[in-house]
Amino acid sequence: MYDIIGDVHGHAQLLKQLLLKLGYNKTSDGYSHPGRKAVFVGDFINRGPQIRKTMRMIRTMVENGNALAVLGNHEINAIIAHLKDKNGIAMIKPPFKNFISVLKTMNEFAGYSEEWTGHLKWLRSLPLFLELDEIRVVHACWSDEAVEYLKNSLPAGRIKKETFRRVHKNPGSELAQNIWLLTKGPQFKMPGDLKIINNKGVSPRSFRMRWWEEPAGKTFEELSFESKFHLPDYSVPPQILPSGLPYTEEAPIVFFGHYCRGNGPHIIRPNICCIDGCVTGSRSLLAYRWNGEASLLPRNLVRMVK
Repeated sequence: MYDIIGDVHGHAQLLKQLLLKLGYNKTSDGYSHPGRKAVFVGDFINRGPQIRKTMRMIRTMVENGNALAVLGNHEINAIIAHLKDKNGIAMIKPPFKNFISVLKTMNEFAGYSEEWTGHLKWLRSLPLFLELDEIRVVHACWSDEAVEYLKNSLPAGRIKKETFRRVHKNPGSELAQNIWLLTKGPQFKMPGDLKIINNKGVSPRSFRMRWWEEPAGKTFEELSFESKFHLPDYSVPPQILPSGLPYTEEAPIVFFGHYCRGNGPHIIRPNICCIDGCVTGSRSLLAYRWNGEASLLPRNLVRMVK
């Protein structure tokens, strides 16, 4: 059975406490459980105070068969930030616009370049999604179409550096859009002539969506899955409605992170769970203990608070 663990973001001590609470023991092969396996939903790095230790913990568990893991958008950004072109020149140069979050990880590994290079190679061995028994795991959004495209487009095994070069160079390509859909989820982008004000007095130009629901008839707030602000309760004009990725009630249970849900909801439907407890906000690391049940149970959520 599986223990699905939300975004850790460099909080190794909190992860250790959570694993011990879940009944894992530290051995020479890292943390392990006699009858269970941890599953990490991505975003191990950046932000927290113990990124290097977090990477060692998770990698050791995965390499010794005690855990599984998928890539998050933070890992992909770290991979891209260290790519070089065919002439050996870094593709991303200071001031690292759009890659600021990676700087903390880079600074923590300053003086450990060989170790970090090894981690980057290992990260490319991780999948973008998992299908396990009757459950699915992805970092941000499940799309049958995106999953099928990537199954057919990416060779088995370690993802090549060239794939991430193509993602960075051609963000509008089908490859890039499908990878970012799974790891960042869809965002609603405001038309240039539309302005709405959130509860903090700011006019956002985009917001994260409840991708699993049909968007027709939704208000801006109902369509949003933001944790940092609330949007107005009036209907999204039908002329600008985005396409949805409805997730049916008959589909397998899906677990994902990414959305920093410090106050929930976590179990959104009997087959949909956002396991991100917002470790950098509420200092809460969350896990779900899946025991083979067909419908998610609130009592199986386990929270560790700093």
